[in-house]
Amino acid sequence: RTCDQLRCTACDFRVSLFNDYIWDHSCDYLFFRNNMPELSKLRAKMIKKKGARAYACQCSWRSIDELTDLQTDQQLRWVCGKH
Repeated sequence: RTCDQLRCTACDFRVSLFNDYIWDHSCDYLFFRNNMPELSKLRAKMIKKKGARAYACQCSWRSIDELTDLQTDQQLRWVCGKH
């Protein structure tokens, strides 16, 4: 279970999530900085993977394919944006 209202305190962007996708390993900071939140542009580096989820804001991104506690990742500045 995950919050669907995540917000990044570093770039002040809403964190987008994409079910059944992971990010290509060639993704970098500039790719997200230039393409968020345009889904049509982001698709260029999305790989279909059933059961996975791709997360991204304008400065950070993660591909998750197993149960993971995102709060333990010290590099992420994602917080619940309240419901």
